[in-house]
Amino acid sequence: MDRVGRRQFLIAVGALVGPLAPNKTSAQTPQKVYRIAHLSTAGRTPDGAPPRALRTSLQRLAYVEGRNVVYEARFAEGKVDRLPALAAELVALKADVIVAQGRPAVVAAQQATSIIPIVIAPASSDAVSTGLISSLARPGGNVTGLSDELEQLSAKRMQLLKEAVPKAVRIAVVWNVNDPGMQRRYRAIESAARILRLEVESHALRSPDDFDVAFSAMMARRPDALFLVTDALTNMNQKRVVEFSAAQRIPAMYESNVVVHQGGLISYGPTGEDMFGRAADFIDRILKGAKPADLPAEQPTRYNLSVNLKTAASLGLTIPQLVLIRADEVIQ
Repeated sequence: MDRVGRRQFLIAVGALVGPLAPNKTSAQTPQKVYRIAHLSTAGRTPDGAPPRALRTSLQRLAYVEGRNVVYEARFAEGKVDRLPALAAELVALKADVIVAQGRPAVVAAQQATSIIPIVIAPASSDAVSTGLISSLARPGGNVTGLSDELEQLSAKRMQLLKEAVPKAVRIAVVWNVNDPGMQRRYRAIESAARILRLEVESHALRSPDDFDVAFSAMMARRPDALFLVTDALTNMNQKRVVEFSAAQRIPAMYESNVVVHQGGLISYGPTGEDMFGRAADFIDRILKGAKPADLPAEQPTRYNLSVNLKTAASLGLTIPQLVLIRADEVIQ
């Protein structure tokens, strides 16, 4: 076959076979890498990354660090005045979603951007009554996520504390007066105390130095029990409260089971794993195209009652069997 004939033959074969299939590897569209930011009012995590529970939950949803997601985290270490600058940093990094932990962090993120979606996690205050969102059903704006059940939770915690320590009458409440969300929570505690015929002693804090003032006051007039209201300030100093209550043998109610694992007596509330897991669902839906304004905010549906019997024994306290039967977690 001469050169002309060979060329005509190849053209004919090409017409029959069609164009060669492109190389699959070179034809693949590069996978988008999402930037998920975390803004926290509280202290820095051990590795400086967003909470592990959040990252683990997102990994279950196929968001793998280093492959299709990168994380950025900023921590105010309880210094609320640092939040605006930290929020601005995350906006400048062009985050796809900002997860805001603590009401002040949500406010700072809202002020920094009206475009980037913001997910509230975990629930730390009533997002509606404190003005973070318009309503649970229609949050509005660029914010959605998790909201606390303010009055119901405060009343339930006071009731459980009374049941665990039946002889308790005077309850010392340690809380951050600078946080509007905590102000509403404290008023709910006062209302619950009146119904339960308990006396509340307010130990309102504004800075870490105020813990020593509160401890001195409680040593001068010892309460029957203690209730620690959780926010960034109290969370960063909760170890001091646990140690004080142990040294003074004062039974204490906390809002997170993490504190009970660290030696606290009793806690009631949603777990961090559950809250961050639900936050991951919000993030997933947003990254897939949902708008925060159209994603109804949620309240916790599961609450964990944890009791530390070792701590109870050190306090000389016998936890009633009715409380233990209802406990989700009993630490021996």
